[in-house]
Amino acid sequence: MAKVESFTLDHTKVKAPYVRLITEEHGTKGDLISNYDLRLVQPNENAIPTAGLHTIEHLLAGLLRDRLDGVIDCSPFGCRTGFHLITWGQHSTTEVAKALKGSLDEIANKTTWEDVQGTDIYSCGNYRDHSLFSAKEWSKKILDEGISDEPFERHVI
Repeated sequence: MAKVESFTLDHTKVKAPYVRLITEEHGTKGDLISNYDLRLVQPNENAIPTAGLHTIEHLLAGLLRDRLDGVIDCSPFGCRTGFHLITWGQHSTTEVAKALKGSLDEIANKTTWEDVQGTDIYSCGNYRDHSLFSAKEWSKKILDEGISDEPFERHVI
């Protein structure tokens, strides 16, 4: 079985919240895809409850696209500590961290329930499992801690 980079990361050494470039992969036609670790809470010390994480996921799907070119997908980690962000091309971790910070600020301070896409039976596979209150509270907590563009040393943007 192929080694997955994320599973070789020493989760006891990182200092969340942070943005980390996991890998860049080149396609057969020269395309470049970048995979980022958007770690919102410290691994093995905390986890965002599923309803809040689910709502953050739905909001980041649009908010990150408003702030970064080439967003392909933003998907939650199963451990509920953050997200994979997949993009076309390259972005610095500082650029991604600023986009994440702006998105979380919008969630924490401006978002209403009407802003959350995909919350009905037709557009979500688990539409009952959302919490805007939790999404706002976790976004505030993460912003208060500051988002670093470096995973092992705090370099808050």
